[in-house]
Parts: sequence; structure tokens; C-alpha cells
Amino acid sequence: MEAKQTPNNSDTLTALQDLIDVVAKLRHPDGGCPWDLAQTPQTLISYVIEEAYEVVDAIKSGDRDAIAEELGDLLLQVVLQSQIAKEYGQFSLKEVAEGITQKLIRRHPHVFGDLTVSNVEEVRQNWEQIKAAEKGDTNTQKLCDKLSSYARTLPPLMATIKISQKAAAAGFEWENVDGVWEKFHEELKEFQQAIANETPAQQQAELGDLLFTTLQLARWHNLDPIEALQGTNQRFIHRLQKIEAVADRPISDYSLEELENLWQQAKKQIAQES
Repeated sequence: MEAKQTPNNSDTLTALQDLIDVVAKLRHPDGGCPWDLAQTPQTLISYVIEEAYEVVDAIKSGDRDAIAEELGDLLLQVVLQSQIAKEYGQFSLKEVAEGITQKLIRRHPHVFGDLTVSNVEEVRQNWEQIKAAEKGDTNTQKLCDKLSSYARTLPPLMATIKISQKAAAAGFEWENVDGVWEKFHEELKEFQQAIANETPAQQQAELGDLLFTTLQLARWHNLDPIEALQGTNQRFIHRLQKIEAVADRPISDYSLEELENLWQQAKKQIAQES
């Protein structure tokens, strides 16, 4: 089998410039695409999130063609956002690339400077210290100000993980895991009471408290709640596939008892296959 030649920097820059030119043409008022012309930074937010998750899914699949394709879709979002910003006179892809390049240089003094490190943990600590200095974080800064950025910028599940980690490091922590379990059962009871007696708003608030405490249990037991939930989603879909494979009519036509029997059969079949 003939080995693939690795593109040189010139080829890569040419390909990137082609993408920039295509996006600029799509956004050109004279002859551009109506859909692309209608987009704003705000309307593209959902696409940025969607493409990022599709990249993650492709990486997990190990399919290199899918990875390359999904990375291309995500790169399109970077170029498109930069093109719109350029049209507004804010910044261009040049500033985006220069900014991340300089950030990498600043945050890797052990590579681009004279600092010596001995392990990955030291690299991480240096990164966090430099990042804090860049953002003006000080020891006198309020904890709530530090945590607010996570709540604003991260998906809720990821934000909760980061918030609980930082709060625990600052001293907001149980003495042992028994205290976490007590809190979990307390929140579960309050949620049940809210479902029975309270308004939807209060029910939602209690659900949030219960979910927050559940993630604290995950943290104490060194479990990744995101991977745990993704695994549950996949198991549910896998079992449903097994049910639909043997169903002789639409799922909605089955009784709850029939579906439960099929569900248990699917679980048993998957366990045997494993």
C-alpha cells in the first residue's frame, strides 16, 4: 500500500485560504447565499455547539474520515464567525489565529521560555496560574465571581462539575461522603414533596438541587457524570433497537406490560452478547 504524503505548510495554507474565500463569497451581498447572508453570530450559536458535539462523537467512533469531516464543519463555524465579525469591523480570522498563537506561547513557558517542569501536573498548575494572571484573578477576588463564568459559558452539566470542584477546593466541602449521601436523601425528599404539593417553579428548583447533589456524589466517587449519562443514553437506544428488531407492529401499539417484557428480554440478550 502506498503511503499518503503529508501536505506541506503551503498546501495547508492554500486549502485554508480556499475555505476563507468560499465563505466570503457565500456572505457577499452580490450573488451570495441568502441563508449565509441572513446569519448573525447569535443565530450560529446552536451550530457551533452542535458541530463541537459531532466532533466528539466522531473521535469516539475512531472513524478518521468522520473525524476529518466533522472537524471541517467545526472549522467552518470558526471561519464564518470570523467573516461576519470582519464585516462588522470587529476582527478577522487573522486576529483569531494570532490570539491563540500568542496565548499558547505565553502558557507554555517550559517550551518557549526558560521554565523547567518535571510532570504534567506542574504544566497544569502553571497554565492555571498564567491564565489567572491574564484574566486579572487575584486571591482577593470573590469566589462567586470566579464561578459565575462557568455558569455563563458552559453547558449546565459541565458547569456544575466545575463549580463544585472549585467550591470544594475553597472549603465548601463535606467532611466525608456520608454527608453527601445525607444531603442527597434530603434533596430527594424535598423534591418528592414539591412534586406533591408545590408549584411547577418550586418543583423545578428542587429538581435542580437534587441533580446538583447527585453530581457531588459522582465527584466524591471519582465518576464522570457526563460519560455516565452518555452511556445510559446509548444503552437505552441499544435496548430499544433490540425491541424494534423483534416487534411485529409499531411500538406504540404494545401495552406497557408487553413493552416491559420485551425490555427485559433485550437486556438479557445484550448481557449474553457481552
